[in-house]
Amino acid sequence: MQKQRCRWANPANPLYLRYHDEEWGVPCHDELRLFEMLNLEGAQAGLSWETVLNKREAYRAAFDGWNAELIAAYDAAKVEALMQNAGIIRNRRKIEATISNARCYLQLKQETGGLDAYLWGWTDGKTVYTDGVHVATSPLSDQISKDLKKRGFKFVGSTIIYAYLQATGIISDHDAGCDWRHKA
Repeated sequence: MQKQRCRWANPANPLYLRYHDEEWGVPCHDELRLFEMLNLEGAQAGLSWETVLNKREAYRAAFDGWNAELIAAYDAAKVEALMQNAGIIRNRRKIEATISNARCYLQLKQETGGLDAYLWGWTDGKTVYTDGVHVATSPLSDQISKDLKKRGFKFVGSTIIYAYLQATGIISDHDAGCDWRHKA
């Protein structure tokens, strides 16, 4: 019997199906992945997630395995090199936002222990389950977005943060008919 997945999971793209089945909506406590996903969700602004997902490995290579200490030290020459990298989305504002976010992340890590403690602190360590009716934002994404912006993060509007919370399993939002609904 064929598995039922969320409507957005493109059945023609094995990478996308694996992402849906193994990552999306699964509670994440891995600091490196939380940092990666925050930046990838920002890179996705105005584009499809599938576009970013297909470039994920190139992003990992281009941004030093998402090592925030290295990224925070990037200079203008590195930005220019990234602008020439056809494997990533060559948008200067998004590239510069990633560098800025690395610096903000290092500060957040000193203050809160990192994204894991920070994000899960908003929900007392519990996943928020939805009714399967998709929305673009929530009061939770509004609050986190506002706080991250105050901390200097970029490309962290409420819609981006809602998608980020879904991707990292803080919000479980699989379609009502999806076989992965409430599995995590």
